Amino acid sequence: MTSMRSILAASLVLLATAAQAQVPEGDVQDTTPPATPAENVPLCPNPLPQLRTPIAFMPGELLEFDLDALGAQAGKMTMKVQRPENGSLPVEIEAKTNTFFSKVRRVNGLAVSYLHPRTLRPSRYTEDATENEVRRKVEVAFGAKDRSVKVDYVIGKKSGRYDYTYDKDGLDVAGAIYLLRQLPMKEGLTVCFDVVGIRRLWRMTGTVMKREHVSLPIGEFDAWYLTGTAVRTDKPTVKREVHVWISDDARRLPLVAVGTIDLGAVRATLTSYSRPGEKTQRAQGKEDLKW
Repeated sequence: MTSMRSILAASLVLLATAAQAQVPEGDVQDTTPPATPAENVPLCPNPLPQLRTPIAFMPGELLEFDLDALGAQAGKMTMKVQRPENGSLPVEIEAKTNTFFSKVRRVNGLAVSYLHPRTLRPSRYTEDATENEVRRKVEVAFGAKDRSVKVDYVIGKKSGRYDYTYDKDGLDVAGAIYLLRQLPMKEGLTVCFDVVGIRRLWRMTGTVMKREHVSLPIGEFDAWYLTGTAVRTDKPTVKREVHVWISDDARRLPLVAVGTIDLGAVRATLTSYSRPGEKTQRAQGKEDLKW
């Protein structure tokens, strides 16, 4: 029996969250994973490109998503940019399954990434989630000088720690979403970075495929379509594919993401967004982006 180890695995797969994959129950007790990637996991050829400015989001921005799994609505998710705190810009992702999907799996959780306000690299990442009455807490510390990633976790009554070293860029699954919004999008752009998910380190490679027009219930958008694959660095046979659409405008909104968890395909669709001083936009129109 497989199980998700992260609230984001049960909710969103916005490119970096493709890393959220199935993990054996016995993996909870595996507290000594390799500190370095397996030999057959290629290093990233280049660091991430310089991010575009100005930053597309601001404190107070709130995004809301419908989550679909197994062909039915599974729950809701929100993404919010908080006020700066101790030199960091916290971004918060909260997800909860609905009554229908809770018969399959009950998930309620919160993830927070503490980003540098200019580089959007994380210094810290936390998760606090309850899945089927089991409490799961994760605390991640990133070391920019030695490229270290220290993962402390508690699952029910079990605890452990993993120590990793990332290659050129180390991100977490929540903050990576915001960094991707700042990429200098163009057809054929390739990116590669390491991302922490489910207490493990994954190597994500992605490509900007094309610019296309999409119709969603929240409106009409020209968007960049990206596709990527995440490989677990200590177990490269575990891979996940993901597809994401980001609006090609000043807001760089994450519109739709499709990926997989252990139960099958999951989709997150933007249904509402609001920013300080702007009118809230909510879903009400048609949709032509199928999955």
